[in-house]
Amino acid sequence: MSLLAVAVQGRGLVDPSAPVFSADDESLLRGSVAFETLPTYGGKPFLLDRHLDRLRTSIEALALPPAEGVEELVELVVSAAPPDHVLRIYRTEQLLVATAAALPDDLEDARARGLRLISLELDAPALLAGVKSTSYAAAFAARRFAERAGGDDALFVADGTVRELPTANIWWRKGEQLFTPTVGAGVLPGVTRSVMVELSGANEGEFPLDQLLGADEAFTTSSIREVVPVISVDGQAIGGGAPGPAAARLQDALRLRSRS
Repeated sequence: MSLLAVAVQGRGLVDPSAPVFSADDESLLRGSVAFETLPTYGGKPFLLDRHLDRLRTSIEALALPPAEGVEELVELVVSAAPPDHVLRIYRTEQLLVATAAALPDDLEDARARGLRLISLELDAPALLAGVKSTSYAAAFAARRFAERAGGDDALFVADGTVRELPTANIWWRKGEQLFTPTVGAGVLPGVTRSVMVELSGANEGEFPLDQLLGADEAFTTSSIREVVPVISVDGQAIGGGAPGPAAARLQDALRLRSRS
């Protein structure tokens, strides 16, 4: 990831190549850092208020210092970056930091191609349900496992019940109805997910993997990748094994929302 701009509370804008985090920051040493990632379009961070609400929830759960002045820090880093970029906000024990980086250049290819998922059993602790922290070791280990098995990403399943991907929520369509796992242990309250629920009126609940496997189409949602179709799970094609119309329609609706 190549950083375009970095702002640190109390220091202002700093050289993106300069050191920022201290080696004695306990949050980094223990992996207890609250963070948010969101796209910025035309110089406007998309759904910033929702991301900041979730950031504050994560900070409280992790017993970190509050993020006072975060809006001003975001404004500073956004003003120093290109109009379209990835905005990240970090709250460690010592620092509040905002960064800007380039948007991934493979998003449209992924939407056109679709994802192949490999399911993995998840044993999700409830203590940090809903918390977005940098403790991503297990999530990225799962993704690497899926890639070695010939997939693009992992799908977490708990006792046969669908949960989420390492960095995305999962959705599927059967007929005219959309479904997505309810928020809770093993399912992060994704900000893009919350908008999708509003746009689609999807059914939320606990659903078996067999229901997803029998769907007419499936897709994922996340803040940066937005809506990405899923074409298979464990080698079994979903629907016709190609991106479906609901994913394309909701991607268009999300982008329209970002311009409003």
